[in-house]
Amino acid sequence: MKNTITKGFILSGLSNIIAVLILSRFFTNEFIPKYDNVVMSNFGLLMIVVWGFAYISVAKDYSKVKWLVAVFAVEKLIYAIIWILWRLNNDVFPIFDEDIMAGIFYSIYGINDIIFFFFFSYVFIKLSKK
Repeated sequence: MKNTITKGFILSGLSNIIAVLILSRFFTNEFIPKYDNVVMSNFGLLMIVVWGFAYISVAKDYSKVKWLVAVFAVEKLIYAIIWILWRLNNDVFPIFDEDIMAGIFYSIYGINDIIFFFFFSYVFIKLSKK
């Protein structure tokens, strides 16, 4: 089970890093910040990449940082809520017309955050029971 959880941390990190770098075209995609210039500014995107490296950095030793795993869960929950609120107030289809990469980004980033919120929460609960 420990090996599976380690892989989950790595997958979470890589999904942050790879998705942001590809969909933002290495921070040159003007349409991602255009539709949410606070959370998804180029600085915000860079911080998502940094979070990805943080997940990977504890992948093998996550059991030693239970409370950091809780922080990861809270961080993912916040991004998931922000995405849900954004989707309730914005139509993603016109974004696809302007830029397919930005459209994909706004369509999926919150789904990733919801999945990994549950993953990090599960790991935290499991560690808390020890």
